[in-house]
Amino acid sequence: MGKIGIMGGTFNPIHIGHLLLAQYALEENDLDEIWLIPTGCSYMKQDCSVMNADERHYMTKLAVSEHPKMRCMDIEIKREGYTYTFETLEQLRLLYPGDEFYFVFGADCLFSIENWKEPQKIFDSCTIIAAFRSGSSMDEMEKKKAALVTAFHAKIILMPFLRIEISSTAIRERLKEGKSIRYMVPDAVLRYIEEKNLYRLPNED
Repeated sequence: MGKIGIMGGTFNPIHIGHLLLAQYALEENDLDEIWLIPTGCSYMKQDCSVMNADERHYMTKLAVSEHPKMRCMDIEIKREGYTYTFETLEQLRLLYPGDEFYFVFGADCLFSIENWKEPQKIFDSCTIIAAFRSGSSMDEMEKKKAALVTAFHAKIILMPFLRIEISSTAIRERLKEGKSIRYMVPDAVLRYIEEKNLYRLPNED
């Protein structure tokens, strides 16, 4: 049985903050692998106008291509219509019944996960790894963790993480302004963005 970390996200584009979170989760929780799963059309977004899924998947694949314990999965971008976390986790459990899954996200998601589609099915399918940044209020997170454990019998790990002020939104804005994003994304992703001239147009989010 493998211990598999799952990280979902738009990855529009993937950046070093995503990769550092994946690396921390891998090492701090003794995971065997981390699988990054770019979203297709997320129901949490207002529309599907983000960079097309194939480009985001390819950049994510480039970002982890040389890491022996990270891989990129395309199961959400292949799914038609809106993509839901509970469906992805259930699909993974069917495809890899011998593995144990750990869903990795920022601790702020603890305070919204009850509003996600089928939260009970999410908690039934995995252990949550919630990464909190230095300076965050542990009291609030411990209380929220306890409430979710009581309400959903959730399995939740609170994991300390770096405070990294990098976002995909800021990266896209810098590109639109003709500024460099060197060191904000992996070199392979930077080269691909430059070759394809991605995110340069105002409507290319």
